[in-house]
Amino acid sequence: MTYQTAISTDRALWPALRRGFRRKCPNCGNGPLLKSYLKVRDTCTVCREDFSHNRADDGPAYLTILIVGHLMAPLLHIAFVQFRPEPLVLFTIFAIGTITLSLYLLPRLKGAIVAFQWARLMHGFGGGN
Repeated sequence: MTYQTAISTDRALWPALRRGFRRKCPNCGNGPLLKSYLKVRDTCTVCREDFSHNRADDGPAYLTILIVGHLMAPLLHIAFVQFRPEPLVLFTIFAIGTITLSLYLLPRLKGAIVAFQWARLMHGFGGGN
């Protein structure tokens, strides 16, 4: 298979990523992609798309750490320099914020990574390899 053939058989990336981020099936956009907090369904309940060969592994965790760290570190610096809150108050606010943002992003990024793999026909999603 040539590079040009591989590109032409790819699926639409951005709609798939949006659907995956919403934790929906990247194929139909209706069925739930996850059956629990982070467990990917083997098949879509609506369109029967097979997700059993996804390989999200540690990708969602790395992306979550990257995003949360890049958001919270500058905010922590700004809050400390501008407002000088008590250390316990600062810790409490940023600990709750970091945990909340991490718990919100983790399943959504997992859905987006599975959708990316589906859109780019990676790891068996293409039906060939």
